[in-house]
Amino acid sequence: MTPAELSEALRAVLTSAVADGTLPLDPSVIPATVTVERPRSREHGDWATNVAMQLAKRAGMAPRAFAAVLSTRLAEVPGVAAVEIAGPGFLNITLDTAAAGELARTVVEAGPVYGRSAALAGQRINLEFVSANPTGPIHIGGARWAAVGDSLARMLAACGADVTREYYFNDHGAQIDRFARSLLARAKGEVAPEDGYGGQYIQDIAESVRARRAEAGEPDPLTLPDDQAQEVFRAIGVDLMFAEIRAALQAFGVEFDVYFHEDSLHASGAVQRALTRLRELGHVFEADGATWLRTTDFGDDKDRVIIKSDGNAAYIAGDLAYYLDKRERGFDRVVIMLGADHHGYIGRMMAMCAAFGDTPHVNLEILIGQMVNLVRDGQPVRMSKRAGTVVTMDDLVEAVGVDAARYSLARSSADSMIDLDLDLLTRATNENPVFYVQYAHARTVNVARNAADLGVRRDDGFDPSLLDHVSESTLLAGIGELARVVAQAAELREPHRVARYLEELAGSYHKWYDQRRVTPLGDQEVTDVHRTRLWLNDATRTVLANGLGLLGVSAPERM
Repeated sequence: MTPAELSEALRAVLTSAVADGTLPLDPSVIPATVTVERPRSREHGDWATNVAMQLAKRAGMAPRAFAAVLSTRLAEVPGVAAVEIAGPGFLNITLDTAAAGELARTVVEAGPVYGRSAALAGQRINLEFVSANPTGPIHIGGARWAAVGDSLARMLAACGADVTREYYFNDHGAQIDRFARSLLARAKGEVAPEDGYGGQYIQDIAESVRARRAEAGEPDPLTLPDDQAQEVFRAIGVDLMFAEIRAALQAFGVEFDVYFHEDSLHASGAVQRALTRLRELGHVFEADGATWLRTTDFGDDKDRVIIKSDGNAAYIAGDLAYYLDKRERGFDRVVIMLGADHHGYIGRMMAMCAAFGDTPHVNLEILIGQMVNLVRDGQPVRMSKRAGTVVTMDDLVEAVGVDAARYSLARSSADSMIDLDLDLLTRATNENPVFYVQYAHARTVNVARNAADLGVRRDDGFDPSLLDHVSESTLLAGIGELARVVAQAAELREPHRVARYLEELAGSYHKWYDQRRVTPLGDQEVTDVHRTRLWLNDATRTVLANGLGLLGVSAPERM
């Protein structure tokens, strides 16, 4: 019996008790899905639910009395061995061995789709992440968003949501001008402007701009007046930098569905359309020669200038136009991932959302990520060999590889600062979390390989009642949690939950491996015990592979 099947059984019991009047409850309050979770202690059964505590007050009953009604009826469901009422009204449920063991076959037969659900079906979500300025390589903070954002997108999709990964290409504004001036200065052999960009990559791109012009038979930009030369370096340099960023993301396993250019908002009239909409809604006013959005009406600490007195658009003008554009493209939810230095940005963005008539934190969500610190030999790693002032995503990948980089960045809550020990992430030991999980998967493959060599095949027999050891019930309970963990990670926007779940599951598998054999010893005959354990082994392999896939990490067959 899967957790989903047990949940449905609980819902059926609830529905029947309401229908015959035993529980005086309005049928409309019966949840579509009754939550079941693993109890903290295995002594408390295989699964637990607090549904009685949730609904008892609505029925005008004590939670334990409500639970007693459910307990009596649930105990009659095939596959349920025992139901106990605990504490203020928890139901602790123990499945009979065969019903619990049947999960192994369910998982293997489901294969790659096991763990998926329709929890978020019907939701159209635009997920914007990384969005690094095209003025330098992706730094380590951007790498964290690449790992977290892509993992979250995979989990949202696994729960049935229609997800669009979007990269906001900041190709409009002062930072691009500083980038162009930096390229021109380096091409001339001069130091970068005080407010410009440094690092070897500036020299590399400046040389590439000149080489591209030469290949096209166009004059060297250094022969042009400075204003024209700067425009050449801007146009070609931004294109080269962005191509490098895209290539780095692709090598990191991150693909975007949409690359949206900030400059298009201003060129297409989208800013003016957003301003017109807000003016029609009565939230725009004129003062001191500028055009303002009255965001204080929606909780912001001050009103915001949209069009400055000199006629130029303020930065928020692009935000207004971009948000409206996403909503007009049909997205129900707009999720934006920002760095720690953008925390003060949330208030004005939520006010903007409300000004358009939307619901803050529902139609618009903002996730803030914290810093990443790299350590090697016990010392902080502070600068890139190429970028000069920061550590880049390429530096991290070069040091530990894509799998370790992605896993280590995604396994901690994004709103907490993390220290990554580069020495640890390259070790083939159990202290290295990505190795620990990947090794568990490789071990399942090796067990199956050895079993095949010794004539142990799943198709020859399966008796789930034989999975009666405590290590097997623990492992079964673990693999049954995948769909719930993925749904929770997607709903809470916390993909690290899947990584931590995989580490726990890997630990359960390693313990089971030490205590139960899949292959016969010596001249021992192959029996249904061996075949049934192979089903459990392969079910674990499926769950580990599916979970790693949601994190964008490979599931190696040999290590």
